[in-house]
Amino acid sequence: MSDIPVRRAAGTPPKGTAPAGTAPAGTTGAGTTGAGTAGAGTAAAPGAGPRGLSATLVLALGTFAVGTDAFVVAGFLPAMAGSLGVSESAAGQSVTVFAAAYAVLSPVLATACARVPRRALLVGALLVLAAANLGSALAPNYALLMASRVLAAAGAAAFTPGAGAVAAALAPPERRARALAVVIGGLTMATALGVPLGTLAERAMDWRTALALVAALCAACAIGVYAVMPPLPGGAPVPLRARLHALRRPGVLAVLPLTALGMGGGYTVYAYTMPVLADVGVGAPAVTWMLCLYGVGAVAGNFAAGLATDRWGAVRVLAVGYVLMAAGLGAIALSAAAGLRFLPLTAAAVVAWGASSWCQTPPQQHRLISAAPQETALVVGLNASAIYTGIGFGTLLGGVLLPLGTAEAAGAGAVLAVAAGAWLAATRRYR
Repeated sequence: MSDIPVRRAAGTPPKGTAPAGTAPAGTTGAGTTGAGTAGAGTAAAPGAGPRGLSATLVLALGTFAVGTDAFVVAGFLPAMAGSLGVSESAAGQSVTVFAAAYAVLSPVLATACARVPRRALLVGALLVLAAANLGSALAPNYALLMASRVLAAAGAAAFTPGAGAVAAALAPPERRARALAVVIGGLTMATALGVPLGTLAERAMDWRTALALVAALCAACAIGVYAVMPPLPGGAPVPLRARLHALRRPGVLAVLPLTALGMGGGYTVYAYTMPVLADVGVGAPAVTWMLCLYGVGAVAGNFAAGLATDRWGAVRVLAVGYVLMAAGLGAIALSAAAGLRFLPLTAAAVVAWGASSWCQTPPQQHRLISAAPQETALVVGLNASAIYTGIGFGTLLGGVLLPLGTAEAAGAGAVLAVAAGAWLAATRRYR
C-alpha cells in the first residue's frame, strides 16, 4: 500500500476515529488494497478541512472510474466479442487478464512507487488508466485489447491504494472513517452500476464509445485530483520481501486462500452475465433491472457484512454468505438445466449472488487483521491481491465452462461456494 508520512497524534484518538492499524468494517469493497489502514491513528495532514473534503470527493470519483473500468465490460460482452471476431468466453478473459495483472502488480507498484509524491502518483495512474481505456476502445484485434487491459490494471493497481491512503491522511481524525467510506464507496457504486451502465451505453452507442467515455472520465478525474489535492510527499519504501513476510504467519496462510476461493465462486459467471441471463429467460427489457438487482445486493451485502461482523463475528457472516452464494448460483444453474423461466426466482438468485459475492471482504479482513495485528497494512494489501486472483480464476473457469452451458458454469460457482464453506469450517479458529 502507499505509505504517507504524517505526524502521529498524541494521546488517544478522538471518538469516531478508526483504531490504529484497522479499517472501519463495512467500508471496504472489492478493490480495497490496504487503503483502509493508512493514516489511522494519525493527525490530519496539512490540507485537512474543506480542501481535504474536496479531495476526498474527487478521489471517490476516481475510484468509481477505476471500478467502472473493471466491471463495465460485462455489460457489452456479446457486442465486443462479435466485433473482435471471438467467442464470448474468449472476450470475457479480458476480465481475467485485468484481475490477474492487478493481483501481481499491486504489491510490486506499491514498492516501486513508494517515494513518488502522492499527487503525482494518483494523477499519473489515472492518466495511464485513461490511455489504456482509449487503447481498448481503438483496439483493432483481440491481442491489442488484452494488452490494453494489462495497462489498465497497472493504472488501477497504482491508484486505488494511494487514494485510500491519501483520504485518510487528509481527513481530520474524527472524520477519517467517513473519508475512507466515501472513497471506497466509489468502488462499491461502480460494482452496483458498472454492468448496467455498460449495457445502457452499448444500446445507446457501441462498446468502443463506452470505453472511450470511461477514458474521458479517468482523464477528468486526473485533472480534478491535480487541481484539488494538496501536495503530499511519498513515504519510505517497504521492500517487497517485507510486504510478503506476513505470509509466514500460519493464520494468514490459513485465511488468505479463502478470499481467492470465495471471490472465484462469485465470479465464475459475472463477466458472462448477459448470455447467462438470456439463457434463463431474462429478456432484453428486464436485463437492466436484473443487473441493478445484482448491484443492490452487492452494496447491501458489503455494508451489512461490516455491521454483522462486529455483532456476530466474521465466521458466522462468511458462513451465511457462502450459503447464499451456493443457493443463488445453484438456482441459476438448475433453472438453466431444467429450462425453467421463472423471473421472480431468477431475481432472488441474482440478489443473493450479488450480496454473497461482496459480503466477504469486511469479515475476511477482520480475520486477517486478527491473525497478524502487527502487519495490518500488509495483510490487507495481500487480501486485495487475493481478491483479484479469485476474480481472475473464477472468470477463467467460467469462460472454459460456458461453451458447455450456463448450468455447468453457474454450477461450478456453486461448487466453489461450498468448497469455500468447507475451508471456512476448517480454518474457523483463526479469528
